[in-house]
Amino acid sequence: MHQLSHRASSNAGATTVGAVIRRCSQTLLQARVHFGHGTDNAWDEAAELVFYVAGIAHSKGSNAYLKNLTPRCIARVNELLLRRVHERLPLPYLTHRAYFAGLELYVDERVLVPRSPIAELVLARFRPWIKRRVRNILDLGTGSGAIALACATAFPKASVDALDISVAALQVCRRNVRALRLSERVRVLKSDHFAAVEGRCYDIIVSNPPYVGRAEMRNLPSEYRHEPRLGLAAGADGLDSVRKILGSARHYMHANSLLVVEVGNTEGALLRAFPRMPFVWPEIAMGGGGVFMLTASDMEK
Repeated sequence: MHQLSHRASSNAGATTVGAVIRRCSQTLLQARVHFGHGTDNAWDEAAELVFYVAGIAHSKGSNAYLKNLTPRCIARVNELLLRRVHERLPLPYLTHRAYFAGLELYVDERVLVPRSPIAELVLARFRPWIKRRVRNILDLGTGSGAIALACATAFPKASVDALDISVAALQVCRRNVRALRLSERVRVLKSDHFAAVEGRCYDIIVSNPPYVGRAEMRNLPSEYRHEPRLGLAAGADGLDSVRKILGSARHYMHANSLLVVEVGNTEGALLRAFPRMPFVWPEIAMGGGGVFMLTASDMEK
């Protein structure tokens, strides 16, 4: 900690936004932190930190780089940078904000940091797989509410049910629902998988469930250990939750409904466990993968 503090003080003359971002980026690289909670590189992470502390809108971009920061602002940047490096906290837990499908969300350690590639599919309104009017959507394992709120935004005439087994996560979800003024169309429910919506059917069921297997859990970078284990761990092979979804989802789908589930690195285990299931794996242009789709009729084969 003293070494980092010394580096910070030795750069005290570099007070512009661009200079402070550069210094923070170098510190993050030297500390070998893991990127994977909203950014994938040191510069973007440093920029998010500095822009957050300085209250600069991201739309300003590099036009803000010549702006001078106050000593108080730089001190706050240094404080959060110290915590990011030494506690290995994901940056969104320090800033309490994350971005998903164009939405700004509140996050803390009660929920996973939203980062699902499903965001891209939501922004495309699940085309070409969904072509008809969407009236209702289910987000299973909603956490912060990211997918549910993105769906409600993408389908402004649809109602959305956001389910999670974690009471703590649902507190965060409700906060985001209120902040985005979507309470009239997004219903937040405590539920173990489909338990709270018996008898309902949906046009789209989407889920980013726990899917990390036992061996992978042991080897996760330190940053992930700050996230709720309930949202990550899914048994020996990472498929405990996915098996429940595949075993029950058809009962909550219309004939033309779509099921969308993220399984990440557990894709191989899923294909071995369900070799005859006709999974469709959409290409994710912005990166990421491990998301499958199934129609109701696919699940009857």
